[in-house]
Amino acid sequence: MVRRDVVRRAVVASLMLLAVLPAAARPGAEYAVVVSADTLRDPAWAAVVGELEAGRRADRVVWSGSVTGSLARLREIRPRYACFVARPAEVSREFVAQVHRITRALDDDPWGDCLWGILTGFDAANARAIARTRAPLTVRRALGGTAISLDRFDSGIWFDEGRVGHAVEKDRYGGLLERTVPPDTTSHIVEELNRGDVDLVVTSGHATEREWQIGYTYTNGSLRSHGGRLYGVDTKGRRFEVRSPNPKVYLPVGNCLMGHMDGPDAMALAWMNAAGVRQMIGYTVPTWFGYMGWGVLDYFVEQPGRFTLAEAVFANQQALLRELQLDPHSRGHRFDRDVVAFYGDPAWEARLAPRELDWEQGLEMENDVWTFTVRPRRGEASFRRGTRPFFQWLPQRIRAAHLIEGREWQPVIADDILLVPRPPSEGPAQPIRVVFRVVPDSDLCEGETR
Repeated sequence: MVRRDVVRRAVVASLMLLAVLPAAARPGAEYAVVVSADTLRDPAWAAVVGELEAGRRADRVVWSGSVTGSLARLREIRPRYACFVARPAEVSREFVAQVHRITRALDDDPWGDCLWGILTGFDAANARAIARTRAPLTVRRALGGTAISLDRFDSGIWFDEGRVGHAVEKDRYGGLLERTVPPDTTSHIVEELNRGDVDLVVTSGHATEREWQIGYTYTNGSLRSHGGRLYGVDTKGRRFEVRSPNPKVYLPVGNCLMGHMDGPDAMALAWMNAAGVRQMIGYTVPTWFGYMGWGVLDYFVEQPGRFTLAEAVFANQQALLRELQLDPHSRGHRFDRDVVAFYGDPAWEARLAPRELDWEQGLEMENDVWTFTVRPRRGEASFRRGTRPFFQWLPQRIRAAHLIEGREWQPVIADDILLVPRPPSEGPAQPIRVVFRVVPDSDLCEGETR
């Protein structure tokens, strides 16, 4: 039997090699709208495509039969953003998995090649409202059905899914207060949604395509969907309609099936139609491992202002792919790889208001030598918040890079991204330094392709 640590060292060596393999250059296309010929035949849905093309100056990619038919054209134009416009009936579990695979296949490396989203809606009017949303969203108030880091927001409240009658609130003065709430919080959650100022909703716990059960370890009410409507039903059977049109983002990080569109009554469609959701993630299967759900919070919430939601989802995907490079047989990471949908226009900007992080990171360039550094701000505990790798966008897509310094940090340098794993949790936090040389075209080895 081969020892796991030997295999891991071999895979790490392969990851190092990825830093010196060339990446194809992007011809310059910024945005692609990917749509089926059947969807374009519907005038109302063609108007959704037109809305995006007008606002994003997009290239159009049309497919027939299967969305995999878009791959060849996407490889040619290499967009930074790919928006897959689709009617709900097209957005199957397999469709989501195919989009994951397509957007990793625009070049020959295993990493994601563009920011992508699936833009749909309860109907064409709902999808068009999402497509025409242009103004960036600064996320200031949060609503949680599970614990969230309220110190990252101006204000917000989360209701405890594991402790009956418990909630935590951050008021507009910045104080964190523990609150005693009724055992059934259905009406309170709907009331929060209907306030008109919630920018982010985070939920976990038991769910299906039709229902989110608010309590996890105790009996509570639920949010349900039908025909594009979202409403709460408490333990006494009383119904509370959700009417929350202000643009927001939704992260059902621990919910089963919230991203599975199995018909017009699907929860995701109701969140978009009745609750103003412009972007969201969602599992298309029952949750188990949880990496692709919970990890989005590490980038989006725990590093406020650094990432848009689309970027946070992308960064978390690359972190998962790195884990699979280290251990291709990891059942959990393989399970999560292609089962979480990202819905919405990937170029729309929703991000938290910037706040000081516990560390500072930066990228400096001097000619063709680039230096990435991470420095703790508050002593030994400053790297402990979050578990995902440090992520850095490169200012341009590079063809190749040779690692000069920092091999001990096991960095991944590919295309226009750099990932550096977090150091071990024990011991003081140490500054991180990774130095690499961007290789000019003339220095590419014989046999390497651009």
